Amino acid sequence: MAAEWQGNTVGFRRATAGSTAAVLDILDEAAQWLAAQGVSQWPPRFEAAWVEGAISRGETWLVDVAGEAVGTVTLDRSDPLWADSPGPAAYVHRMAVRRRAAGLGALILTWAADTARAQAADALRLDCVASNTQLRAYYEAHAFTHRGDAPVGGAPGQRAANGPVTWVSRYELRLNTPDPAN
Repeated sequence: MAAEWQGNTVGFRRATAGSTAAVLDILDEAAQWLAAQGVSQWPPRFEAAWVEGAISRGETWLVDVAGEAVGTVTLDRSDPLWADSPGPAAYVHRMAVRRRAAGLGALILTWAADTARAQAADALRLDCVASNTQLRAYYEAHAFTHRGDAPVGGAPGQRAANGPVTWVSRYELRLNTPDPAN
């Protein structure tokens, strides 16, 4: 999908092993900005091992504006955090933009919803640290519905079997929902 944002062409391309550094740079810039705002959403730096699997599976995308990678998003087809929620869904993870592309997130969410719909998903789901009230309000403003909070292991942004416990808020956007008037 190519779209327009602030008069520039926006494109989505799958990240490859060769673009791992670009993905990490975008995530690290966003993580450092969040930390400077006092938000414990992500670790200060991402490890390559945390993104390589999704990149190799073709689930991670780079978002280009005017030919420059300024954002990234991972769109998975499963997430153990949602094991209690049946139905085909797509899951947004590690969505981030460079500060100079602030405001691009809404277009990324629209792309993710359109992509999920095209893959016959009934829902687009995501989560964020429960204490991140600004991000929670952002998702709610974009028609996502809060579906409860859940504990995850590991530091914020990392899912691990051990380590500290972080509470996350789960959000869902229903897709392909029949019109109740029909």
